[in-house]
Amino acid sequence: MTGTRTATGLSNLEGHSDFDITWPWTRPGGLRAGTTAVLRVKDEAPSLPFVLPPLLRACDHVLVVDNGSTDGTPDVAAETAAKAGLADKLTQATYPFSVARAGAEHLAQHELSVHSLAYFYNWCFAQVGTRYSWKWDGDMVLTTEGEVSIADLGWQVGDVQSIIRVPRHGLYLADDRTGYLDLGLRNAEEWGFPIGPDFIYTKAYEWEIRTTPEGVRSIGLPQGMCVELKYLDGDEFAHWTDPESFATSFRNKRKRREWEVFNALKDGTVPEGVVELRAPSGTHIVDYVTHEWLPRAPRPLQVGPR
Repeated sequence: MTGTRTATGLSNLEGHSDFDITWPWTRPGGLRAGTTAVLRVKDEAPSLPFVLPPLLRACDHVLVVDNGSTDGTPDVAAETAAKAGLADKLTQATYPFSVARAGAEHLAQHELSVHSLAYFYNWCFAQVGTRYSWKWDGDMVLTTEGEVSIADLGWQVGDVQSIIRVPRHGLYLADDRTGYLDLGLRNAEEWGFPIGPDFIYTKAYEWEIRTTPEGVRSIGLPQGMCVELKYLDGDEFAHWTDPESFATSFRNKRKRREWEVFNALKDGTVPEGVVELRAPSGTHIVDYVTHEWLPRAPRPLQVGPR
């Protein structure tokens, strides 16, 4: 089989026609107003009860695409949305193919294979019916400020092509009450994008990248909007072919910092720029950091170098 590219979409190398891509802006009726957060998830059951409620409140719609979870992630997503009274805002889909890990596996995979990160991302975002999208991870939790900001941006960007950079801080979880917040790295990646032919995914050296035309307005949110959950008792780097390559790649500065912090904390050392936090009795550490500690921290939030 040979994958193809046309003005209306992509077909994959393997001939899985059910997973060919039709660009949503070419469908009858086009795109509707609003924002959709797209989560590509695998075994994110522990995180979704924290991730989904603020995201569902902030966005017009949330799409969760499961990629082979074995921990009941789709059930947890549905239960969480229902418990929040927002089940009508949630759609779930399944992508049944193994996807190449970032790094060497990704580099070796053809861009039009169903196993390619770029193809996977394009398929996920092709399910979106709104004019704007958020590329969201299954472990990213909005703070109180972040939820309000994302909700406001949903109508502020309107039909003006804008890219939104969302700062996020690693929150390393030791248990339900103890966490370590990394404020030693300034990190604000592009997570908000219009849906359209100028904003599709292509293959980059170590991961996928969303194309962006020159001259598009770029908006950066302030620090303290979002945390990224990392479990000290888990394998936080399973989606990378070779985590040790972080030390030798300039492009992996953020991952290199995460690798260093994760392993230092595992060894009992709190690195410079990392704040040890303990939640009050009866409050989960994630809720404490996102609802209390970060919103009350002095502004501008003091965050380390890029």
